[in-house]
Amino acid sequence: MPPKKAVAAIAAVAKTIKNGVSKKSADKTSAAKKPTATKKATAKESSTTKNATAKKAGAANAKSASAPKTMSPRDEPKPRANTSRKRKATSEDEEDEAPTNKKAKADKTSLKRKSAEDANEQPKKRTKSASADSNASTKKPTPKSAIQKPAVPKPVTLKIGVKINFAPTQPLDIFVFGEGESGELGLGNKKFEGKKPVSVKRPRLHHLLSAEEVGIVQLACGGMHTVALTKDNKILTWGVNDQGALGRDTTWDGGVRDADAADSDDDLEEFENMNPVESTPAEVNTKNIAPGIKFVKVVASDSASFALTEDGRVYGWGTFRSSDGILGFTKDILVQKEPYLLPESKKIVDIAAGSNHVMTLNNKGKVESWGAPEQNQLGRRVVQRDMKASALRPGGVAFKRGVKITKIACGSYHSFAIDDRGRLYSWGLNNFGELGVEHGAGQDSAVVLEPTLVASLAEYKIAQVSGGEHHSIACTEDGKLVAWGRIDGLQTGLTRDKFNEDNTIYDEHNRPRILKIPTVHEGLPHIVSVACGTDNSFAVTEDGKAYSWGFSANYQTGQGETEDDIEVPTLIDNTAVRGKKIVFAGAGGQFSVLASVHGDA
Repeated sequence: MPPKKAVAAIAAVAKTIKNGVSKKSADKTSAAKKPTATKKATAKESSTTKNATAKKAGAANAKSASAPKTMSPRDEPKPRANTSRKRKATSEDEEDEAPTNKKAKADKTSLKRKSAEDANEQPKKRTKSASADSNASTKKPTPKSAIQKPAVPKPVTLKIGVKINFAPTQPLDIFVFGEGESGELGLGNKKFEGKKPVSVKRPRLHHLLSAEEVGIVQLACGGMHTVALTKDNKILTWGVNDQGALGRDTTWDGGVRDADAADSDDDLEEFENMNPVESTPAEVNTKNIAPGIKFVKVVASDSASFALTEDGRVYGWGTFRSSDGILGFTKDILVQKEPYLLPESKKIVDIAAGSNHVMTLNNKGKVESWGAPEQNQLGRRVVQRDMKASALRPGGVAFKRGVKITKIACGSYHSFAIDDRGRLYSWGLNNFGELGVEHGAGQDSAVVLEPTLVASLAEYKIAQVSGGEHHSIACTEDGKLVAWGRIDGLQTGLTRDKFNEDNTIYDEHNRPRILKIPTVHEGLPHIVSVACGTDNSFAVTEDGKAYSWGFSANYQTGQGETEDDIEVPTLIDNTAVRGKKIVFAGAGGQFSVLASVHGDA
């Protein structure tokens, strides 16, 4: 080939190769820019709404579930007769818990939210590699995985410890009295033998708590509910369940109405609108209680309940409240709806509850407390930067070296301990002198920070002590009754001649308001036990008689319909309790309970 032709041929080949490469590159670029069709996955946005149906609000003289905003003794009004027909929960409560409304269950809300999340989640695309495609015909089909069955909840198990506590065994006859418009009396929502289940003016034998069939052996009153332990180890509750204090589901649909019999609720007795599931004694939910557990004692606060076991463990349910609303049950649990084992409490031999705090005593004499700390009722340091975690976990209460505590007790916002020598210690709120020490008495928000010896009672051996909202009473080992604290509502049961300038703080009208030094009652029989309600009190004698005094507008003293409050300790006497040996008295905000040994006549 001539040289010119050879060069031309080579140039033509080179041009052809260059054009092919450019076209291939362009094709790739075009392919990259070409949009890929995608499958849109859309989901309806799910929204859940809270039913904020307000519950009935609290009786005016019932214990408030929140700690008080303490007032000057001069400014704080005297309690008045209850005229409200509402229960304690308010719309504020609905915002504290999500939701607390019985018709809007939290479980249902969480299920709706979960469904919304599932619907919005994009399905993952499955891709195959080129090598997998090429070898697909040579691979054996992969067998389908077995369908997974839902996990079966494991039964609650617990190794039972050494028995250090003993349960009472004597069945009791139960007598109730007081207002009971929110089911606190536990009489249901129907008449029995022609008698209404509310506004019980004198002690009435509880027909639903037969000593033979039910056999209650111990019980405790909270602000608006009661907890009871039976001879066959059941825990029964009744009353208000707004924050889980009853430890069981009390949902009620309002009942079925006969359309021909009534056009509206106006034709019904008011008490028939009470929730019968709350107002009728029933057992707590036992799903979290380990088999073999035996209970020995129950206590109640305003919105929580606790039970002590034979081996020194503590179960609890409900919640604590502060002045800002619901504080919580533990750091991680806002409201505990059924019994829950408190892991920190071990080898406990006694337990006591105030309005929103609890104390325990172990077999070594150590006292621990937890709950709302606002009035220093816990008697220990609470870390403010992590207040909830610090306050809602049991923490030790310090006493001087050599002091061995044997008994504990609580008032609404104050606490007590008795040592092995019968000496009384107190701490917490003291604006009305309820601690029995003069420090801060009569001053707004006065508190005592640590356990302090009640020096004025040093000559006595205290057998038992009880606290109300702003007053306290105690009995000595030799049967004397002692009282102190607020007196403008006749809380202490002492007559005016017992007050003087040395032991009393007077108001601007020269009326006695605060008894700052514990004072002994005179002329009473031998007293063996005492109990305080919000502003009323009880004392039980050695021979089984019960005395009451104080605020009585809601019949909580059991003295019948009276125009005035009960000034001095007065024997509770009617056909129901006459001849009975009373061994227990307890009181809530607007109701009270007595118990007698069954069979006495």
